[in-house]
Amino acid sequence: MSKELNRRQFLKVSAAAGAMLAAGDLMNGGTKMAQGAVKIPETEKVTVTILADNYYDLTAPHQKIAKRHRIEPQTSIFNMGFHAEHGLAYHIEVVANGVPTSFLFDFGMDFQGVTRNCELVKLDFSKVEALALSHGHFDHWGTLVGLLKTQKGVMRDEIPLYFGEDAFIERYSKGPDGVVRSLSLLNRADIEALGVVKLVEIKTPTQIVPGAYSTGKIEMVTEYEKGQPPLVIKQGDQYIQDFFVGEQAIVMNLKGKGLIVLSGCAHRGIVNAVKQAQMISGIEKVHAVIGGFHLTGSKPEIIQKTIADVKALSPEYIVPTHCTGFQAITAFSKDMPEQFILSTVGTHFSFAA
Repeated sequence: MSKELNRRQFLKVSAAAGAMLAAGDLMNGGTKMAQGAVKIPETEKVTVTILADNYYDLTAPHQKIAKRHRIEPQTSIFNMGFHAEHGLAYHIEVVANGVPTSFLFDFGMDFQGVTRNCELVKLDFSKVEALALSHGHFDHWGTLVGLLKTQKGVMRDEIPLYFGEDAFIERYSKGPDGVVRSLSLLNRADIEALGVVKLVEIKTPTQIVPGAYSTGKIEMVTEYEKGQPPLVIKQGDQYIQDFFVGEQAIVMNLKGKGLIVLSGCAHRGIVNAVKQAQMISGIEKVHAVIGGFHLTGSKPEIIQKTIADVKALSPEYIVPTHCTGFQAITAFSKDMPEQFILSTVGTHFSFAA
């Protein structure tokens, strides 16, 4: 039996077990989870590669877990730069029980720019086992349809695309003057017409690949993480605040080190996302928190409350990305200098047991 066949069978069995577990965790048709309800298997290694983010620095030095991407010396200096944008995309490789698998979490906004970044890091789409979307904002799904079109026949057949319950609704922003602007929507029919992915809606913690789970619905338990009022959805003829009920984060359990929590925008709160990961897994120790914390434009007191609660979680590494905002990123770097790592496009964050 070939190594590849063994790997496929492993994935199928693991996926089935994960689906059964998620189904068994539903309580009375809701999304409430029992403490420690999901046994997230330990991983030996996790590598998170930043495919899209707001910032790039060609000269950024390697730093602890962060390996900055370096281009071969023979490459023209005009072909060395990564594309940075107001968008976010990750490639995650997880090694569990000695078996490596990988998936994409969010897809950025600009197709040409993100595609270039994928080429620079030599991303092999034939080895990608799953796709996952944190939430339905354009800067997280903008490249998705184009990516599926160009990689059709390269990616595995019926590759699963995991998403929350409100991923396909139109979203809006409401300005101080009351003017409402559409933020577009991800069209489910456009994706289905391509015949590339298997769409999987999730509400409870669900295995994405062995060793990596979605959090399921993130409960809003802190007193200050209450969403962003300017972000709205339409209900009948009214615009109401968007609470992103289907937003998903990713959680992994690094052997001997603790949880690695990966967020998209954390519209429901980064502290809430980590607490959700702790609650569903029953694991208190946090090794790393990576992602958009959506503190851009937040009042200083909200930033400081977030930092205080993140400090209380005692992560060994903190990597704010994307919509965290300049003020919050600099505050984290000042208040948590030993844990803080700067995110730049093309960086590989490597965690080993």
